[in-house]
Amino acid sequence: MAERVFFGFLAAPRQWVWGSGRCITSACWRTKCEVSYDVPSVVLSLLAAIAASAVALLTVSRRQMGWLQTLVGGLVMGSGIAAMHYIGMAAMRMPAVISYNRTLVFASVVLAVVISLVALVLAFRIREESRTSARKIASAFVMGSAIPAMHYTGMWAARFTASSNQVNVSRSVSISSLGVAVISASTILILSLVIVSAFLDRLLSAQKTLTDSARKAELYFRTLAEAIPTIIWTAGPDGYVDFSNKRWHEYSGMDSQRTLGDAWQGALHPDDLAVSLQRWKHAIESGESYETEYRLRRAVDASYRWHLVRALPVRGTDGAIVKWFGTCTDIDDQKRNQHTLEEEVRRRTEELVEANSRLTQEMAERERTQEKLNQQAAQLVEDLTERSRKSTVLAKMGDLLQSCNTVQEAFSVVLGFAPRMFPGLGGAIILLNSSKNLLEVVGAWDPCQLSASVFEPTSCWALRTGQRYVVAAGDRSAPCAHASGVQGAYLCIPIQAHGDALGVIHFQTKGDARDITEQELSLSGTYAEQIGLSIANIRLREALRNQSIRDSVTGLFNRRYLEETLEREVHRSVRTGQSLGVVMLDLDHFKTFNDSFGHDAGDAVLHNVGMFLSNNTRTEDIACRYGGEEFVLVLPNANLPAIEARAEQLRTAVKQLNITHLGKPLGTVTISVGIGVFPEHGSSPAQLMAKADGALYEAKRTGRDRVVVADRSGAEVLAGTDAGGKSQ
Repeated sequence: MAERVFFGFLAAPRQWVWGSGRCITSACWRTKCEVSYDVPSVVLSLLAAIAASAVALLTVSRRQMGWLQTLVGGLVMGSGIAAMHYIGMAAMRMPAVISYNRTLVFASVVLAVVISLVALVLAFRIREESRTSARKIASAFVMGSAIPAMHYTGMWAARFTASSNQVNVSRSVSISSLGVAVISASTILILSLVIVSAFLDRLLSAQKTLTDSARKAELYFRTLAEAIPTIIWTAGPDGYVDFSNKRWHEYSGMDSQRTLGDAWQGALHPDDLAVSLQRWKHAIESGESYETEYRLRRAVDASYRWHLVRALPVRGTDGAIVKWFGTCTDIDDQKRNQHTLEEEVRRRTEELVEANSRLTQEMAERERTQEKLNQQAAQLVEDLTERSRKSTVLAKMGDLLQSCNTVQEAFSVVLGFAPRMFPGLGGAIILLNSSKNLLEVVGAWDPCQLSASVFEPTSCWALRTGQRYVVAAGDRSAPCAHASGVQGAYLCIPIQAHGDALGVIHFQTKGDARDITEQELSLSGTYAEQIGLSIANIRLREALRNQSIRDSVTGLFNRRYLEETLEREVHRSVRTGQSLGVVMLDLDHFKTFNDSFGHDAGDAVLHNVGMFLSNNTRTEDIACRYGGEEFVLVLPNANLPAIEARAEQLRTAVKQLNITHLGKPLGTVTISVGIGVFPEHGSSPAQLMAKADGALYEAKRTGRDRVVVADRSGAEVLAGTDAGGKSQ
C-alpha cells in the first residue's frame, strides 16, 4: 500500500496549500495524498550520497591532510549531501507543486558544507585514538547531525502547493512500509560495507607497515650479523638453529640448508658433544642463558679449535621465549696461551719447591749469622739515627744560610755548625780572593794544622783537579802544599757554584791513626755543596743589589738609592739633633765635551769625576749620580762651615784632574756647587733637594765654577772665579 502523507489546507480561498506537515491557518483539516518516487532520480540521489561518503573516506585516510584538501573534501561532502536531499525531493511524484526559498536553500547548502568540513577535521584528528573520548563523541555528534540538519533546513526552504494536474507515474514507484524497511536495511548494509572496507583497508595498511618494519629490522639484523667478524646464530624456542651468518659457513664449510636444525652438531669434537648438548638442553628447558666452551672443526684444515659459545633468550610480551640469540668466539689462541702459562707456572712452582728446599738448608746457617746481623742492624740504626740528626742539622744550617745577607754571616754559620756535623774532624774554609790569585783561610774549627793562612791556588790538588782529594793517614805521595805538616788523613773538597770555583773546604782527622769514613766523605760533599750554593747566592744577591743601587758609568749610587738614603738620614738627624748637608754638583759646559769629543768622551769625564768623588768622601758620606752631569753628596753630622769648606775643596780639586780619552786630553773640568743644610734650609728631603737645586741654579746663573749656599730667601755666592757674573 502506498505511503500516506498528511498535509493541511485552507478552506478559503478554496485552494490547496501544501505545507511541511503543519497547518498554516486556524481552519485546517487533514487529508491523505499518495506520494511516489521517480526511480532514476532516486538512483541519482544515492550516487550523490555515495560519492560524498567516498570523498570523505578518501580525505580522512590520507597520511597528512592540508587545509586545501580539507576544504575541498568538506565542499564535496557537503555538496553531495545537499545534492542527495534536493535530488530526492525532485524524485517525489504527488499532486502538488514544490517551490523553494532561495535564501534558505543557499543557507542549507552552506550549513551542510560547514558541518561536513568540521566533521572531516575532527575525524582526521581522532582516527588514531583507540579509546572512547570526548572528541570522539563530539565528532560522532557533528557527523551524525550533518544530514539531519541539512535535511530539515531544506524542508524548511520547500513550499508545497496543491495541483490538479495529472501526475506522471510511468517511471515511479510507491514506497510501502516494507519498501522503507528494505531501503533502510540496504542503506545500513551499504554503510556497513563502507565501514568494513575502510577498517579492512586500515588493517591491511597497518599489517603492511608492520611487515615492512619487520623486514627492515630483519635486514638490519642480517647486515649487522654479516659485518661482525664473529659467528652469529639464532635459534627458535625449541633450540633448532634457523639462522647463521657467513662467518659460520666460511669456518665450518656448511651451507645454509645443512646448518639449519641440529646439523651444526656434526662440527663439534666428539669429546665435547655430550656435555655441550646437555647444557644446551638445560638452557632451553630452564630459560637460562647458555655459555660453554667446545671445539669446532675448521673446514680449511680439518683442525679443531676452541670456541666460547654464549646464547641469550629473547622473550615476548608474555614472557615466553621467542628466539635464542647466540655468538661463537674463537678462543683457541687464548687457550693455548693459558696452557703455556700453566706450564710456566708449573715449572716455576717446581723451581720454587727446589729453592725452598735449598732455603731450608740455608736456614741453619742464617740462624748462626742472625746474631751478627742483629749487631749490624743495631749499628745501622745507630748510623741512621746519627745520619738523621746530621741531616736535621744540615737542613737547619741551610735555612740559616738562606737568611744570611753577607758572606761573613754565612761563614759564622758554617763554622758554628761544622763541629756538630763532623765531631771527629777538624777543618777550615779557604776561599779565593776577589782577584782569584790567592787562597785565604777565612775560618777554622777544632785543631786544624795548616802551613799558612794565605797560599796560591795551585797548592791544593782539589782546586787544580776540580774534584775532591782524599789523602789517607801516612800517605805522602802527593800532598797538598797547604797541608804539608798534617800527619793524619785529610780531605779537600772544591767549593763550586754555577760552574765557578769559589774555594776549598779542608777536613782533617783529629788522630793520626784512622782514615776518613765513607759516611764522612758523603756528608762532607753535601756540606761543601750547601756552602758553595749559599755563598754563590749571597754574592749574586750582593751583585744584584749593587746593580740596582749603583750607576753603571760612574760607579756611584744612583738616584733611587739617594732618595731612600736621604729619607733615612733626615729621620736620623731629627732623632739625634745633628745637622745634615746636601751638596749638589753640576759639570760646567758638559755638552761641549760631547759635541767636541763624542759621547764616549763624555762618559769618560763622568767616570773620572765619579771616581774622584768616591775617593774624596768620608766613609759615612754618600756620593750619588743624580742624573745627566749632576751629582749629589749627602754629608751626615756636618755643620754648614764644614760643608762649605768641603765643597770648596772639591771645586778646586776637580780642576786639577787630567782626563784623557783615546790618548787625547779633554781639557779642564769645572763644577758648580749648590748647598742645602738641615734643618736651616728645610725639614724634609724634598725641601733640602729643592734648596740645593736652587743654589746650584744660582751658581750656574752667576757665572759657574763657584759654590753657592741656599738661604731662606734665596742663594748666596760664597766663592768662585768669574765673580763678575759673566756666563761661560
